[in-house]
Amino acid sequence: MEPKGSRGGSRSHNFLRVCVALVTLVALNGADAARVERGTDARIRLNTVGFLPGHEKRASVAVRFTDFSLVDDASGEVVFRGKTTGPVHNSDTDEDLYIADFSSLNRPGVYRLEVAGVGRSAPFRISRDVYDEPFRAAVRAMYLWRCGEAVSVTKGGITYSHAACHTEDAWLDFIDGGGHSRRDATGGWHDAGDYNKYVVNAGVTVGTMLLAWEQFGTQIQRAHLDAHGAQDGLPAYLGEVKWETDWLLKMQAADGSVYHKVSTKDFGPAGQPEDEKTTRYFTPWSSAATADFAAVTAMTARAFASFDRLYARRCLDAARAAYDFLRAHTESHRADLKGFTTGAYQTGDADDRLWAAAELWETTGEAVYLKDFESRAVAFAEKFDLDWGWGNVKNLGMLTYLFSKRAGRDAVILRQVREGLIATADRIVDLRDAHGYARPLGTKYYWGCNGGVANTTVLLRSANLVAPKREYVETTLDAISHLFGRNYYGRSFLTGVGEKPPQHPHFRPTLRQPGKATWPGYLVGGGWPRATDWRDEDENYRVNEVAINWNAPLIYALAGFIGGE
Repeated sequence: MEPKGSRGGSRSHNFLRVCVALVTLVALNGADAARVERGTDARIRLNTVGFLPGHEKRASVAVRFTDFSLVDDASGEVVFRGKTTGPVHNSDTDEDLYIADFSSLNRPGVYRLEVAGVGRSAPFRISRDVYDEPFRAAVRAMYLWRCGEAVSVTKGGITYSHAACHTEDAWLDFIDGGGHSRRDATGGWHDAGDYNKYVVNAGVTVGTMLLAWEQFGTQIQRAHLDAHGAQDGLPAYLGEVKWETDWLLKMQAADGSVYHKVSTKDFGPAGQPEDEKTTRYFTPWSSAATADFAAVTAMTARAFASFDRLYARRCLDAARAAYDFLRAHTESHRADLKGFTTGAYQTGDADDRLWAAAELWETTGEAVYLKDFESRAVAFAEKFDLDWGWGNVKNLGMLTYLFSKRAGRDAVILRQVREGLIATADRIVDLRDAHGYARPLGTKYYWGCNGGVANTTVLLRSANLVAPKREYVETTLDAISHLFGRNYYGRSFLTGVGEKPPQHPHFRPTLRQPGKATWPGYLVGGGWPRATDWRDEDENYRVNEVAINWNAPLIYALAGFIGGE
C-alpha cells in the first residue's frame, strides 16, 4: 500500500428548482448529468445494490421533503408510500438529511425511490440473493490480485487478465548472509494498488477470510465460486486462500523467523504486473510478521484439516516454529527497512503475539499456548477495539478464545472478553444510530476508512453469535449499505458493483491508462481527512487505492448474507 459536494435542499418554487437543476448539471461531470436527465437525483442516497427481504431498508436524502414513494422500475407502479423523518444534521458532511424508511417493503423486484419535485434514486433490488454476486466479485478480485501466474476473468464481455509476473521473486541482498542470491518467493497476492507483498497485511487479510469461513462456511459453499485451479475436493474459497498461504510459507527462514516483505526498493511504475521488471528483495524479519504468520498458519491448519491433512500438518509445523522463535526472542522487533520506501507495515507486536497464542491453542489444545494467551490478555484493559486493522489484530485473538469449544479457559477472562465484545458492538450500533448515513464508524476518517467500516461487521456479527440482537445484524447491513451508496456521494465504493462505482482506482493494471476497463470487485479507501474529500482519481492513492485488507472484511460482511438470512 502506498504512503499512503453535497448539494443543499431545493424549495417548492419552480424557479428555484430550475436554478438548482442548472447548477447541478454544471457542477456534475458528464456521467452525472446524464443521470439527472434520466430523472436520477444524486441527492437520494441509498444502497444501490439492494436490500434483503425481512430487513431494514432506508435512504438518506440531502433535500427537504416529506412524502416519498417506491416505484417498480419496469412498470412504474407505485408499490409503497411513506413520509420521511428528520432532519438529522450530519456534522461530518455538514448536511441536513431526511430519512426515508421503507423496511416493510419485502416483495422481490427492482425499484426506485421517488421524491416528488426532486427525482428518483438509482435502481436497486430487493432479493434474497442480492449480495451473492457482490461477494463473488470481491473474492474474484483476490484471484485477479494473484502474483506469479497468469490470471483471466471475463465478465460482461470484457476480459480482465495479466500474464505470469514477478517470476524472479526475490533476492536476498538485504538479508545477512544472503548475498546476491535468489530464494523462491513467487506467488501470493499483490498487496494493494502496488505489486509488493507484505506479511503483516497478508496476515490480517487471511485471518479475516478464514474467520468468515469458520463462521459462514456453509453459506460460502453456496456461492458457487470459480475454482481457479483449486485442487480436487478443496472448496474454491479455501483454494483462493491457499494461494496466499502457499506464499506465506515461503517467507519463513530456517530459524522460524519470518521475513517482513518482498518488495522493490521504491514503488514500481504503472502498467501490467508482468511488465514490472524492477528487482524485488526480501527484507529482514520482524516479530509482528512472525507472530501474524504463526496465527494464520495455525488457522490454516484447522481450516484444511478435513481437506488436505498433509498441508494442514505443514502449516501447523510452520506455526510452531514461528512461535518457538518468538518465545526465544521476546523483544518487539521491527524490520530493518533501510533502503526501502515502499509500505512499511511496522507495528508493535503485543497484539500479534496474543493472536498467535490464541490460534495455536485453538488448533492444538496445548496448555502452553493457553497460558501465554491468558497472561497477555489480562494486559489489555480493553478486550476489543471498535476500530481495528492490520496494525492491531487483538480482536482476532480475542474472538478465537471466546468462540473456542475447548475446556480450560479462565472464567474471569472469558467473561471480560464476552462483555467487552458486546459493549463494543453496542458502541458501534450507537454510532450508526447517530449518523445520517448510518455509518458505523461515525465521523472517524483515515486512510482506508472504508475498510474500517467493513471491519466493524466482524465485531457485530460475532457479537450476534454470542448474544443475538437484531440491531447487530441490521447495523452490519447498514455498513454494507454505506459502502454501496448510502453515503455523501450517493455511489458505490466497490468497483464494478452498484451505481456509478469507482472508475479510476489507484490500481496499477489500469493506472494512467485512459479508457481501459476498470477491474471489478475492489473496495477503494474512501474520503479523508474529511468525509467530503474522496475523489475518483487514479493518482489520488490516499483516497482511491485498493488493498487486500479492505476487501477481506467486505468479503466477511457479505458472506453471512449469501442466499439471504
